[in-house]
Amino acid sequence: NEFGTKLMRGFAFYHPRGEDPYAYADQVVDQLSAIAELCDKNGITFGLEVEANLVGQCGRTLELLHRKVKHPAMLTIFDAANIVTQGYSSDDIFLQYHMMKKGLGWMHIKDYRHPEPVQRVGHVDEEALKYFVPADIGDSGHEAILRDFRDYISVMERRLKKRGVPGVFLDLEPHVKGGGQFGGFSGPDGLGVALRGLCNVLDYVNIDYHLRDFNDVIEARGF
Repeated sequence: NEFGTKLMRGFAFYHPRGEDPYAYADQVVDQLSAIAELCDKNGITFGLEVEANLVGQCGRTLELLHRKVKHPAMLTIFDAANIVTQGYSSDDIFLQYHMMKKGLGWMHIKDYRHPEPVQRVGHVDEEALKYFVPADIGDSGHEAILRDFRDYISVMERRLKKRGVPGVFLDLEPHVKGGGQFGGFSGPDGLGVALRGLCNVLDYVNIDYHLRDFNDVIEARGF
């Protein structure tokens, strides 16, 4: 572990387009089990992120994979935008978040606002995703999710500290200037806007947080 990191993110594999992801669950469990074991030997916790078009494409499949792998070095990563782009409603997204809670490691914060009404889609054209927005104005329902999350933070802290992670964090990944299959872009201004949007929701649901301040800069520079 040359980087000294405690966490690493990954995904649960593409399956043939149009086929049932559950048919590949056992194969994916074997692959993830090997990854989790290798991570554990190197002091790393592997975070499995929910992502469209994969076997691990929704909260239901993430819960299944986490339960079957059953390894302390593998937790899950909730990302509401990666679910809402598949046409799920905010109510169903909340239920999927709830399914993932038992194995939750951290959250990616990004959201999406469909320009017109949508229905469930089996395959998402990731290159066509252009309408990512801050968490306070999207379709995912971050208010309900984070309001519930507020009462779960202490459980998360205990879980993460067992893995050598000092606390609970939210990973801002807004993609507000564009998304895509292999990346997204926000720029410094976009990240600032997305951060303020997240803080709006955190303030509204009464979740305390720490933003990097000048004292952190002093500590980092060493003088």
